[in-house]
Amino acid sequence: MSIRKSSLLLPRTSNWVGVGALGAAMLATTALPSMADEALADLVESVSPSVVTIIAEQDAPPKPAQGQDFDFQDHPFGEFFKRFGAPEGFNAPQRGPAQGLGSGFVLDEAGYIVTNHHVVDNASTVTVRLSDDRTFEAKVIGTDPLTDIAVLKIDAGERLQAVELGDSDVIRVGEDVVAIGNPFGLSATVTTGIVSAKERNISQGPYAEFIQTDAAINKGNSGGPLFNMEGEVVGVNSAIYSPSGGSVGLGFAVTSNIVDHITADLRDDGQVSRGWLGVSIQNVSPELASALGIDASSGALVSDVVSDSPADGVLQQGDVILSFNDKAVDSSSDLPILVGTTKVGTDSVLTVLRNGKQEQLELTIGQYQTAAAEVDAATDENISGTALGVTIAPLSDAARAEMGVDENVDGVVVTGLKPDSPAAKAGLQRGDVIVKLGSQDTFTPDALKAALDSEKTDPALVLINRGGSQIFVAVEIA
Repeated sequence: MSIRKSSLLLPRTSNWVGVGALGAAMLATTALPSMADEALADLVESVSPSVVTIIAEQDAPPKPAQGQDFDFQDHPFGEFFKRFGAPEGFNAPQRGPAQGLGSGFVLDEAGYIVTNHHVVDNASTVTVRLSDDRTFEAKVIGTDPLTDIAVLKIDAGERLQAVELGDSDVIRVGEDVVAIGNPFGLSATVTTGIVSAKERNISQGPYAEFIQTDAAINKGNSGGPLFNMEGEVVGVNSAIYSPSGGSVGLGFAVTSNIVDHITADLRDDGQVSRGWLGVSIQNVSPELASALGIDASSGALVSDVVSDSPADGVLQQGDVILSFNDKAVDSSSDLPILVGTTKVGTDSVLTVLRNGKQEQLELTIGQYQTAAAEVDAATDENISGTALGVTIAPLSDAARAEMGVDENVDGVVVTGLKPDSPAAKAGLQRGDVIVKLGSQDTFTPDALKAALDSEKTDPALVLINRGGSQIFVAVEIA
């Protein structure tokens, strides 16, 4: 299965197909619009001014230094040059800045815009184009890679028309929905369909939940709104399943209830405060249900409890969590979303099945990855104000599982990067493990901070582990 993000790099060629004379004649004889058509047209007309185009530009890659290999991928003699070398005096072609297109919508009339994280990730400049073709440079307020949501801010000099977020929990499978966005650079494109499924997990992380729709979603639709027939946003279009790269009627939108929580956090301080229990969980299969002596294969089975976590001393291995704050936990994928969207410090009640009996347990929700922190330099005047611009977490068992990091790798894992930060410019990615900074091991967040505080070389040499391979990158820190 191939899940593709639906942002767009500008195509080099266009493929247009004419309808021809017969097609034109058929179009001319279509029936008059029905009342349903009129209602849909009215809806589109009312919300379209709130839908925007996102233009994300990345700097051109640096010119290779003397003696380094050029990238001949697009050159007709590229393979020959790679094998035998380029002729003396050959000037290798240099690639210019990359420009990607996505979609978004106005969340607040003061100029707050919602789009996808992957649309603006690593962008050096982000521009928002409104429905009236006015363009404004945008500030990235914050992004959340774990739900693929980003919040931008523009100053349009006037109040903008905003949309309302609906309740994605109450929308039903089979309801009509409307997607508006910028597929293949064709702004304000409208497609319609139905809700094909709810609560989809498409392996994009434990904190994102998706609505599936058959409304056509293509490259460039990323970050655009999915509307219900009341004109409310019920999802943010984020991904498609496609063997070919085009729409095959399998689109996925992050639910509006998750978007509401994430955008509120990002607007507050640019970061997401995510609740944490401190347990490893798994689904209750029919075989496990039989072994546990329970009737239904539902709930989240606790397989491990993290020491010194909120769950330590409250939950036990073998507990089956049936509900969280009176909300049913039908499968293990339900619990991270319920807990993650709960405010840190909230006293919560869990219903668990323990030794064949139901019990109610109380605990206080902690901060997800409590040691994760923005890695800024200390107050030493020589390096004051320096920052890597990454969010990191210790390599706990949960972090290893989420990021796919092998047990033999030690360091701190990158959970997020600020656009245009030194780390992003150096090519670090979410999921990289920072092993060393300079000559110092960085096995904990505190160790990384200490290494950053004491590092005097600029750029600093950083050793990372990516997908099991160790590579060096140079990161400017001053």
